[in-house]
Amino acid sequence: MYGIVTTSLGQPELPAVYVRHPIVSVPHPEMRGRAAPVMTALVEVTTEASPRAAEDTYRRATAASSRPRAATEIVERITVPDDPEAIFERFAREGWTDGLPIVPPTEERVTRMLAATDLDPAASLGPMAPRWGETTITTLAVNAVMAGCAPAYFPVVLTAVRAILAKPFNLYGVQGTTNPASPVLIVNGPIAREIGINARGNLFGPGFRANATIGRAIRLIMTTIGGGVPQQADKSTLGNPAKYTCCFAENEAQSPWAPLHVERGFAPETSTVTAFGGAAPANIIEKSKTAAEMLATIARALAVSGSNNMFMSREALLVLGPEHAAIAAREGFDKARVRETLFERARIPFAEIGRSNADVLAVWRGPCIEEADGQRTLRIVEKPEDLVIVVAGGAGNHSASIPGWYSRSVTLPITRADGSPLRAVAELVRR
Repeated sequence: MYGIVTTSLGQPELPAVYVRHPIVSVPHPEMRGRAAPVMTALVEVTTEASPRAAEDTYRRATAASSRPRAATEIVERITVPDDPEAIFERFAREGWTDGLPIVPPTEERVTRMLAATDLDPAASLGPMAPRWGETTITTLAVNAVMAGCAPAYFPVVLTAVRAILAKPFNLYGVQGTTNPASPVLIVNGPIAREIGINARGNLFGPGFRANATIGRAIRLIMTTIGGGVPQQADKSTLGNPAKYTCCFAENEAQSPWAPLHVERGFAPETSTVTAFGGAAPANIIEKSKTAAEMLATIARALAVSGSNNMFMSREALLVLGPEHAAIAAREGFDKARVRETLFERARIPFAEIGRSNADVLAVWRGPCIEEADGQRTLRIVEKPEDLVIVVAGGAGNHSASIPGWYSRSVTLPITRADGSPLRAVAELVRR
């Protein structure tokens, strides 16, 4: 098993110790019984200095030049028959797809994609965990073509990559966890409207090329460059459909409040991408006619026992439907007041948690635990600012909860190579 994992990381010879699951759910005596041999094995593989080990190291080093090169070392051009099925079969066999057909990344298509940025095609945005492959602009363009992106989407893809590579996002953890966490991309500003990112009805669903292919490009990049291969480095127990793609715009036109990027210090005319690490969206249907009743329901929907918001949310994301936002605004609620109200009410009573989980939470989420009048409750986040609220969607009494993970959202501006804000993609892409 560990051989498969280390190969997916681009280091097939890496010494490793495999610890079989389950881990957290086994009784403490059994867990302690497993720990001793694991520690012994770790010491052995990290300190082995026998003549045989030295000989093996020398053999591996001298044989390196004769071994087939890893996928990341293969020359940029490959030749395949000019047949859609043959192309898909080759890419699927190599692990260069998400299981769905791809657009063949011909030199002509990649060149058109590169025309949508003024960055040097040989430049890299940095190494991507856990394989630590270099995110060169050309390689990112290849993946964007494969995902079906139009060239106009490429500046958004590049900014999203920069966001997930930022340390607070914790991409290394997102890539390898057993949790279903994955990047959720929120686009703000005029570029979202210019390239047609859906902010209205069915924004988590099908039918909108920009939403579907930008999010898909990020998943392909995380797999082909970062090495987040399912059932190998990607250890997600169940996964979630948003791991294929999850990208949408905030519905700024129908929001009664300042949009997310303005809250975070950017000018309204600046376009941004926010990367949030979280689980799949969970629908909240609420038909009350008052803000108090509506927010009480939403608070209970956020504070669900067994969700990520119970165990590990550094932040929690609420996608508030325009009708729900209008109800709150009509009664004088600004976004700060909505956030404070939900922060106070979104709690899980320890009576609903269970003793074993309570022991875990005491270690994992101590700052979120409060006791009053003999009742212990668990907040879903540590402070109000950790509740991220955006207004999006179409008509209807619906909102959505996206529970977080051990990740902090990152908002970055879409810029030119010199760091100045890109006002419109049309400045780079001639249509």
